[in-house]
Amino acid sequence: MTDQLTWSKSSYSDSEGGNCVEVAPTPTVIHIRDSKNPTGPEILLPAATWTAFISALQPGA
Repeated sequence: MTDQLTWSKSSYSDSEGGNCVEVAPTPTVIHIRDSKNPTGPEILLPAATWTAFISALQPGA
């Protein structure tokens, strides 16, 4: 499944190899991984959980 995903790096990641997160959304699950280790483990979250997480990070939330 991972080979068919479209991964996007966080807009907060820099090009200096620091802490980088990539996500690959699907309709029901969000895949999250460390961009420095693309063949390593992934965290899988239900889409609703990811939405709640992102909403909680918004200013004024």
